[in-house]
Amino acid sequence: MISFDNTEIAFTSKTDADLKRAFWLFKIVGNPFLVKFGKWATNYALKIQLPIKGIIKKTIFRQFCGGETIAECEKTINQLGKYGIGTILDYSIEGKTSEEDFNATVEEIIATIHAAKNNPNIPFAVFKVSGISRFSILEKANDPNSNLTEIEKMELSLAISRIDKICFAGFENNIPVFIDAEESWIQDTIDRITKDMMRKYNGNKAIVFNTIQIYRHDRIEFLKNEIRDAKNESFHYGVKLVRGAYMEKERERAQLRNYTSPIQPNKAACDKDFNEALEIIISEIAYTAICAGSHNEKSALVLVELIEKLAISKNDNRIYFAQLLGMSDHISYNLSNEGFNVAKYVPYGPVKEVIPYLLRRANENTSVSGQTSRELGLIIKEKQRRALRK
Repeated sequence: MISFDNTEIAFTSKTDADLKRAFWLFKIVGNPFLVKFGKWATNYALKIQLPIKGIIKKTIFRQFCGGETIAECEKTINQLGKYGIGTILDYSIEGKTSEEDFNATVEEIIATIHAAKNNPNIPFAVFKVSGISRFSILEKANDPNSNLTEIEKMELSLAISRIDKICFAGFENNIPVFIDAEESWIQDTIDRITKDMMRKYNGNKAIVFNTIQIYRHDRIEFLKNEIRDAKNESFHYGVKLVRGAYMEKERERAQLRNYTSPIQPNKAACDKDFNEALEIIISEIAYTAICAGSHNEKSALVLVELIEKLAISKNDNRIYFAQLLGMSDHISYNLSNEGFNVAKYVPYGPVKEVIPYLLRRANENTSVSGQTSRELGLIIKEKQRRALRK
């Protein structure tokens, strides 16, 4: 049985200085007051144009991001690759609304596909549909009772063309592409478009992957239906399986608008469905592919056991584990050390543009029970191990 307690393997790529920086960062993000104040201070400093970019780049950006450009990410890509861990380049700018910005983002995502084609250490590409389309159009298209105007239909058609352009680039270069999940009030739109892309490009293998957020209580039935349709229509169903990233926002909106929340009643129900989804996907591996994006040790072990139970090769390229850069190295490095396929999500982009992503990371670390204390405990354990060795 694989163990995630080996901190020597987990932090083998980290210098003492790296561990010290990570220790203080997780100490800060573990304090809700400091996170709240830090968000306010950062936004205020940017508003009055204080020169804080250098501070951010040397601290939280360095922990959770690969660089400002693909070229700047090369050091991180090579470092991870040295330990058998792949990189998923995630262009993490948010909040764009113009056609010009959307088209520029498409070209950047396609550039990550070309980088992957020429580098075996980059196994996937990824993008968010809301990064290349106006959110309001996706939301209106999500409602079956709403009628889009001719102009809105044209705008949605342009968005679909941009998605198709990215998926075709993935198909042409044999690089699988993850389409990220988003808020439930635009997710039906994303699911429909993604499924159409799968029909178009997943005939021989999973090139286009949909993302399923298991914090929603309706996703197991959704997953079963999607795999059934894929089998009936003879295409492969790629899944990036995650617990999810919009839980608080989902609950607040459901309460505000007086509808039943799509969120699981508790963490135990979410964990149960995540592990069930793993079993569903692996049992249909002839028709599926999976990237299990999880920082949960128990779920990682469930997937390891399923792979072993069905005598699937550890390095079968239809099955990947993934974690975020700067987090859960005890899972990533120990899995890779045992020969499993592992990749890290490596966000990148101009520091100022990536700040919303970084603040969300800080928020998530504060709100997810035990996440920060676990990271701190592992860092302390490794620091003590190194001290005894000297």
